[in-house]
Amino acid sequence: MLAAHRYRPSRILVFVVLLGLSVLLMYPFYLMMRTSLESNTQYALGGGWSASSWVQLFRSVPVVREMANSLIVCALSIALILLVSTPAGFALARGRFRGRGKLFVVIVGCMMVPVQSIIIPEYVNLAKLGFVNTYLGAVLVYAAIGTPFSTFLMTTFFRGFPEELVEAGRCDGLTFFGVFRRLAIRLAGPALATIVVLQFIPIWNDLLIGLIFLQEPSTRTFTVGLGVLESSRLVSLPGLMAAALLSTIPAATVYVVFQRYLVVGLTLGATK
Repeated sequence: MLAAHRYRPSRILVFVVLLGLSVLLMYPFYLMMRTSLESNTQYALGGGWSASSWVQLFRSVPVVREMANSLIVCALSIALILLVSTPAGFALARGRFRGRGKLFVVIVGCMMVPVQSIIIPEYVNLAKLGFVNTYLGAVLVYAAIGTPFSTFLMTTFFRGFPEELVEAGRCDGLTFFGVFRRLAIRLAGPALATIVVLQFIPIWNDLLIGLIFLQEPSTRTFTVGLGVLESSRLVSLPGLMAAALLSTIPAATVYVVFQRYLVVGLTLGATK
């Protein structure tokens, strides 16, 4: 009976559907990898294997420098987002001050502001401060865009934080900030990991902000470099596929490392 329960037709159907979806979703990556391992001539003829596209990519693009720039921008942006959104979320969830609800509504409203509507004002303001073509300018823009959602996520998490722990900490003489630093932040791992994943992937893949605020070759991110490479038409399609495949590795790595926390983080506060 146990074997029959395990291999019910509904289970088999679900498995087949999920397997089909997996093949469908993974096929573009296979196609990218297959194309990147061909020369331009082999691609035109429809067969063969060659590493010439990868060699051409590393000769045409400063891959190491641009990927390092992307990692620096992502790391600094996420660090700033966490530094602002984590205490803000705890204050909104557990603090007792006038206008807390209205402030939370304002933060949620900031999530609905289109990025394109603030690009020009941000560029003008940062240009006056001399932050264009610097890491700091791009980091501030990414942080401004990512902080509202991250604050919302942290608020929902800390609303589900056990009240007993907060009261126990206060009874032990901890201040409000002490409860946050010694208790709350140590249990916020799933929420922090979720923010890392959900912020790293769009920042890494972003083209618009990087193209506007990081125009110098010395500060150019890998995604911007890939866009410039495509527009120059100096690299064949197999070379572009090699670059696109290379650009997916960091984002995929971050997702694989933190994916076990992602589902937990996305359901934070669902029962509240």
